[in-house]
Amino acid sequence: MFNKHDKKRNIYMLDGSFAKKGYDWWWHSFTGKNNRTGEEKQFFIEFFICNPALGGKDPVFGQLPENKEAGIRPSYLMVKAGCWGRDHCQLHRFFGIDGADIHKGAPFSVSADDCFCSEKKLRGSISLTPEEVLSHPEYMCDSGSIQWDLEMKKITAFNVGYGAGSFFRRLKAFEMFWHAEGMKTLYSGTVKFGDDEYTVTPEGSFGYADKNWGRDFTSPWIWLASSSMRSRITGKTLNNSVFDIGGGRPKIGALALENKLLGAFYYEGAELEYNFTKFWTMPKTKFRCRETEDEIIWQILQSNTKNAMLTEIRCRKEDMLLVNYEAPDGSKRHNRLWNGGNGKGRVRIFSHTDRGYKLIDDIDVTRIGCEYGEYDE
Repeated sequence: MFNKHDKKRNIYMLDGSFAKKGYDWWWHSFTGKNNRTGEEKQFFIEFFICNPALGGKDPVFGQLPENKEAGIRPSYLMVKAGCWGRDHCQLHRFFGIDGADIHKGAPFSVSADDCFCSEKKLRGSISLTPEEVLSHPEYMCDSGSIQWDLEMKKITAFNVGYGAGSFFRRLKAFEMFWHAEGMKTLYSGTVKFGDDEYTVTPEGSFGYADKNWGRDFTSPWIWLASSSMRSRITGKTLNNSVFDIGGGRPKIGALALENKLLGAFYYEGAELEYNFTKFWTMPKTKFRCRETEDEIIWQILQSNTKNAMLTEIRCRKEDMLLVNYEAPDGSKRHNRLWNGGNGKGRVRIFSHTDRGYKLIDDIDVTRIGCEYGEYDE
């Protein structure tokens, strides 16, 4: 079963070979309500550490031309924050590794200046002028200002590492690892974005929290998650449900595993899981992701020996951003990695019977966190 909280899997992972060629990040996304207009907005906050053993007092940027030419790899703590919607933006603030206070055991914490991240709290601020961004393309971000002070309670976990996954994690076998300590997370607090203030409440946050770590990023890169659901069959809001899908083409060394997505649906207390490392459940996955002129569209079919899930999601490109990361080797391969929080769609879940599939529920889903991107190798 996947709903197993484990703070040890949420700790700082950059030891051994990952210390000089590795990244580790903690991602958070949630909904807030504008205190002036009542309008909802989806926000994200991330703490990202890259190549800590190569760092020092100041951040080292891999995208600087002189560093590229000299083969100098990036090293820093990057705090990323922003929002989705028509005024979408991503803001970055960088610290040298020596300026970051990292508690490496469980429960983890990372802090630098007024920025702080732990299992229960998020605080921080970022402010960048247009002139700063224009002068520093290596920042890979937009201009603007955001400030946040939040508490969180992680309700439902997607622990992908039980079984064979735990063995691969110890060996650092995969290029990219994933753990969702809070695929359903309740947030509370405040966000100030530009001149507007937003209130975040547990019941209205529809929050999410996970982490990734490794030495490189997957391609294709796929992620979908939401806890904002209503059954088409009963008309009821599903307050005790959340789904999460991630992955694409994981690599074990040079071996690429095609069509491998990890998926989980916590459906009103029942656990439906599609995890390729749990081979005894005979998981199968088919997916198609595509970009049209106006939208990104995901179509995913996952099944195991007991049940199946059909997920069909779309998100308007005008509400999304092209999220920026540089890999630990200093390259920036993903240059069209679409990232959003306003996805909408439908999830249908089925059980296996002697006569085929039987529909369990047909669910409308909103406020979906979503990503899709590929690069040419």
